[in-house]
Amino acid sequence: MQCIESCLAPNDAAHQLMQYWLWSVYTVSMMTLEETEAALNRIVDALPPEVFVDLNGGVLLREEVKLSKDRLADDLYVLGEYRYEHIFGRYINIYYGSLLRVYPHLSDQRFVEELERVVKHELTHHLENRANERDLEVEDKRSLLHYYARHPLREDKHS
Repeated sequence: MQCIESCLAPNDAAHQLMQYWLWSVYTVSMMTLEETEAALNRIVDALPPEVFVDLNGGVLLREEVKLSKDRLADDLYVLGEYRYEHIFGRYINIYYGSLLRVYPHLSDQRFVEELERVVKHELTHHLENRANERDLEVEDKRSLLHYYARHPLREDKHS
């Protein structure tokens, strides 16, 4: 970003456009837990009710940060998870703290877009579970393999 600042003259129209773009995309999200919960409710309410069949526990917003059990360092966060337990049933956890850690640079609008992407990802896990499909699980495992391959602390067993 410093190169952008130093390469363009302050009064340059391209500079002003770039400043606006940087402001609109990389403004720090100041969304509170309550604002995020309201956005989550709007996202859920906008989806067809059919996707929530058998999701008896609903979509829950959790305040905490959750690190992945599969991480090599403290750099792999769980943003959301689909859970199916015999006692509690089916539900989705969305981790507000993890979202803030992964996307601290986003504007509120972009933060909500990422929140929606995570919700839809987890709902896809739910729908696939109901249909006895596992395509998204396979894709998630593939993403984890890419994480291992690119990580500076990688071990040969993950390659």
